[in-house]
Amino acid sequence: MGARDQGADAVAQRWLTIPRTLCFVTNGADVLLMKRASHKRIFPGCYNGVGGHLERDEDPQSGALREIREETGLTVHKVQFRGAYQIDAGAETGILLFVFTAESESRAVVECDEGTLHWIPVESAQDLPLVEDLPLLWPHLFSDDPPFFAHAHYDEADHLVLRFFGEV
Repeated sequence: MGARDQGADAVAQRWLTIPRTLCFVTNGADVLLMKRASHKRIFPGCYNGVGGHLERDEDPQSGALREIREETGLTVHKVQFRGAYQIDAGAETGILLFVFTAESESRAVVECDEGTLHWIPVESAQDLPLVEDLPLLWPHLFSDDPPFFAHAHYDEADHLVLRFFGEV
């Protein structure tokens, strides 16, 4: 079977997703979070992990490592896939987010135009103004649970609904 037989051109009546990564780098008992710049369109002033879009020739882990290097300057190890979820914001395309954790032996980060980087104790990070889905993801990030699969959408009042596979 060749490339044309894969069905990748069958876009009519299909919901398509944009692949992205999100990674949480730890050093000891701290996690590296980015406070999004106030001029950013998406989640200005909110804290999140680091990540971004996958390039055409990347698998999710390679993309996560590239984004970590670009946004933080860090080289990491013990990269772990934590889960994936689809985000349906009601548009023609959605987002497929691959979530990772990793460890760094260094705390020396570079400046990033996406926002400012902060080492925060894992135990107190939830006290910060986080992006809206992060409080729901947090329990799955640093546990020994198997990777999660989830789906996010917005209800009639435009509130995020995040459903994890296996939960009612």
